[in-house]
Amino acid sequence: MQLKVNNITLEVQDHGDKASPTIILIRGLGTQLVHWPENLITGFVAAGFRTVVFDNRDVGLSQRFDASDVPSDADEIVALATAGKDILAAYSLDDMADDVIGIMDALDIDKAHIFGISMGGAIAQVLALNHADRLLTDTIVMTACRPLVERGAVGDILPQLVARDDTSLEAAQDALVAEYGIWGSPGYPADEAFIKAQAHAAYMRGGPKAAGINRQLLATMGAGDRRPALKALNMPACVIHGLDDALIPHELGAEIAAHIKGSEYHPIKGMGHIITPLLAPEIVRIVSGFIRKHT
Repeated sequence: MQLKVNNITLEVQDHGDKASPTIILIRGLGTQLVHWPENLITGFVAAGFRTVVFDNRDVGLSQRFDASDVPSDADEIVALATAGKDILAAYSLDDMADDVIGIMDALDIDKAHIFGISMGGAIAQVLALNHADRLLTDTIVMTACRPLVERGAVGDILPQLVARDDTSLEAAQDALVAEYGIWGSPGYPADEAFIKAQAHAAYMRGGPKAAGINRQLLATMGAGDRRPALKALNMPACVIHGLDDALIPHELGAEIAAHIKGSEYHPIKGMGHIITPLLAPEIVRIVSGFIRKHT
C-alpha cells in the first residue's frame, strides 16, 4: 500500500496481527522490501510480531527524488569526495528516520521495535537518538556508528558503494549474483535461482535505479559521527554483525555495542553483509529472544 508520510509517498507492507507488538524492518542502501527473505518476515510474524516492511525513499515503489539538483552520477560523486568537496544531499538520514515515524503515525502505531540493516542500521541509530519515545527496542545490524567515507579519504569503499544503472534484467540479475558472491554470507549461502528471483522482483518494481541509490549514499555520507551521542543512549539495543562481512568490518559493529550502555552484541560466524534465507531463522531467534528479555 502507498502511504503519504513526512510529505512524501512510501510503499509499505503490513504483515501479521495488528494487535501484536510491531517490529519495523529497515532496508539498506539501494535495496527494496522484496530483498527481505520471505522467511524472515514470516518468522517474525510467527514469533508474535506485527511486521512492517517498506521501500525507503528513492527506491522501489516509494517516491523518487529525480528533480533534486544534487549529484547522482557515480564518477562525479567519487571525484568530489576524493577532492574533499562538500556534496549537497537531497535529504538526510534524519529525514529517512522521520519517514519511519511517519509510517508509524499513518498506521496508528504508538511504539515499535526497530530492526535496521546496513544503511537501515544507521537509520535505526538515528531513530533511537531522535525519537527514543517511539521505540521499544533497537536492533542494529551490519553497520557502523562513524562515517565510512571521511572527507578526502575515499579509500576502497566508496567505489564499491556508488551505483551505475543496469541496462537489462539479465544485467541486474548478474549484478546481484556478483554482489552475493562478494558480500554474501558464506556460512549461509543462497542459491542462484533465489538471487535471480530477487533481482527480477526488484527490476519489475522500477529499479534499482543508480540515481536514487546514489542520493541515498549521499545521505549516509552526510551523517556525522554518532559515537558521542550513543554513549548517552538509554534504550535496550541489540547489535548484530557478521564475522565474515566483507563490506563493513565486524569491528565496527562491536564499536557500536561498546558505545551503547547495556547493549547486547551478537557476532555471527559465517554471516556476511546479506541476510539470506538460511540465515533468517537465526536472526529471528536472536532478535525475538532479545525483545522478550526487554518487554
